[in-house]
Amino acid sequence: MSKTNTDLSENSRKRTQTRRQQPHALVHPIPPFYDDHSTVLVLGSFPSVKSREVGFFYGHPRNRYWMVAAAVFDSAPLTTIADKKAFLRENHIAMWDTIQSCTITGSSDSSIRDVVPNDIGRILRSAPIRRIFCNGTASYNLYMKYIYPKTGREAVKMPSTSPANAAWSLPRLIDAWKILKNV
Repeated sequence: MSKTNTDLSENSRKRTQTRRQQPHALVHPIPPFYDDHSTVLVLGSFPSVKSREVGFFYGHPRNRYWMVAAAVFDSAPLTTIADKKAFLRENHIAMWDTIQSCTITGSSDSSIRDVVPNDIGRILRSAPIRRIFCNGTASYNLYMKYIYPKTGREAVKMPSTSPANAAWSLPRLIDAWKILKNV
């Protein structure tokens, strides 16, 4: 490859990375998952880039949510969206996020601004939710700021299953998330 083509390829790669790093105003593209038997609601903050691409929660292969959930409930590995939905139904788990729309850079919770919260009341009116769990500090803080004042329903802050939460090992996460099984 000539130097000119190499320079063009490098410039193209840099432009693509720069576009990915720009903040974008986004609307939550994934509908809530629940049914009239859901007793637990797990809330994230906002779907990652990969989750938005695959169209379901915790879609990034390095996010440990599905490994943790499978271990907590002694389930086989959850690899397909169909497997994950069946698992959620079987274990009466509803899933959504605290944010309906926001401005976000990539998948970075720390970049979130211009928040419009989701109306989780539609889930609370349709399902016998006993407990609400927030996956990570960002989800919990957003819940407490925007949703708790409307619902008056307490939420439990859980350690994030994100790969960014390297301080928590998989066994430690599994131990913490066992609380889901006792609802």
